[in-house]
Amino acid sequence: FNVVGQRLPMHDGAAKAKGTAQFTDDILLPGMLHGKILRSPLPHARILRIDTSRAEKLPGVKGVVTGKDIPDRVYGIVPKAHDEHALAREKVRYIGDDVAAVCAVDPEIAEEALELIRVEYEALPAVFDPLEAIKEGAPVIHDGVPNNISFYIHKEFGNVEKAFLESDFVFEDRFYSQAVNHAPLEPHAAVAQYDPLKGEIILYSSTQIPFFLRRNLAFTLMIPESKVRVIKPKVGGGFGQKIDMFAKDFCAAWFARQTGKPVKFLYDREEVFISTRQRHPMYITVKTGVKKDGTIMGQQFLAHADGGAFNSTAPTMMALSCYFLMIPYRVPNLIYEGHHVYTNKPVGGAMRGHGIPQARFAVERQLDLIAERIGVDPVELRMKNSIHAGEPHPAKFIINSCGFYDSLKLAAEAIGWKEKRGKLPLGRGVGLAGASFPSGVSNLSHISSGSVVQMGQDGAVNVLSGAADIGQGAETVISQIVAEVLGVPLEDIRITAADTGLTP
Repeated sequence: FNVVGQRLPMHDGAAKAKGTAQFTDDILLPGMLHGKILRSPLPHARILRIDTSRAEKLPGVKGVVTGKDIPDRVYGIVPKAHDEHALAREKVRYIGDDVAAVCAVDPEIAEEALELIRVEYEALPAVFDPLEAIKEGAPVIHDGVPNNISFYIHKEFGNVEKAFLESDFVFEDRFYSQAVNHAPLEPHAAVAQYDPLKGEIILYSSTQIPFFLRRNLAFTLMIPESKVRVIKPKVGGGFGQKIDMFAKDFCAAWFARQTGKPVKFLYDREEVFISTRQRHPMYITVKTGVKKDGTIMGQQFLAHADGGAFNSTAPTMMALSCYFLMIPYRVPNLIYEGHHVYTNKPVGGAMRGHGIPQARFAVERQLDLIAERIGVDPVELRMKNSIHAGEPHPAKFIINSCGFYDSLKLAAEAIGWKEKRGKLPLGRGVGLAGASFPSGVSNLSHISSGSVVQMGQDGAVNVLSGAADIGQGAETVISQIVAEVLGVPLEDIRITAADTGLTP
């Protein structure tokens, strides 16, 4: 290849290095208003009354909205897990829940207006641990959800009971993985414009999937998707946290339509921490049967994920946590029982690995413990159970290539495993673990992908692509592919991406 696979400058590297790359907060439009969101100070409470009259009278305030003012539309990422309003309606479910929003001529006036809104709450009992939330008599976070279990998955492969009987050792251990916030360098932001002649909303948003956002925004505003155009500027990190629609997106669009002026919402760091998404904390009990030589005979998992107040990507996260327990190790018999549980805490959502790191942590930690208990080297234990290409798989995965065994061997040599393991000073050590993750899956917002390539008379090429580059270099890779196929220099490729009004 002349272009693909070569070490070339990133498509937008120079703009980012010079500080000229445009992120959402860099967008300044004539007459633009600024929005702020009032958040709940209570983890669980009924909203009895919201008085916005004083805020509405403050000079410079151009709009105030509460959950009662907007369509009663419950949305979400996964079709069968919708449970969220753009603004809270009857009650709040965690500290930081979106209660009301204002827009004003500048951010300072908008902040002042928030302090003038009076909300009367009736405090309700709250629950903060999934194992407590599933007990009888625990506070009900969402009506109609028994024991606060919003999603349940049970999968069996092979015969685990028989596998345990045939094992020389059976070990059971319990693990907990904590919440983690993505903390992208760029906080969440949105800028909306409304065209009254076309009845169209244009939203610039720090989003990872513009087509998700278009779908949910159109649904909650009760307008056709064709009347919503979402444009993704440069995104300063996402890691899964910028998949969902947030109040800033909805409220920017709402106020733009109500006022006829552009409206910007920008979250501060505290809002990113408490009111967006985080990695799910998870309790996992792992029971594993092995032979004396370390061969894994079967595993049984019981998982309780702390989903916080809403579902977000709950079904996808729990399913991934289950299915990818069977790679990269050979596990012929497996039972997985997973629960996604509501609590009165910030919402869990997609984060790098999306449910798999929690499960892999439990597996890998237990493998180390098992190796120590039965006197087998941890690397040798992993190599013995490594999956190989072409092997029949209990879950019917088709594995055409797999270099895990070789990777383990080379990694152990590279870090000096045999020389350093257990021989370093207190507080220092070497470790090794395995994991796997899928790629190329459907994102549920549309069932196809594509691009449009246009060549001008002078040989320059325009590329339209729906792929959302959030810093990982997708636009550069697509440009390389086009340059390679057409035989043109990379610098002759101009790419427009992640604009639902233009790109496929």
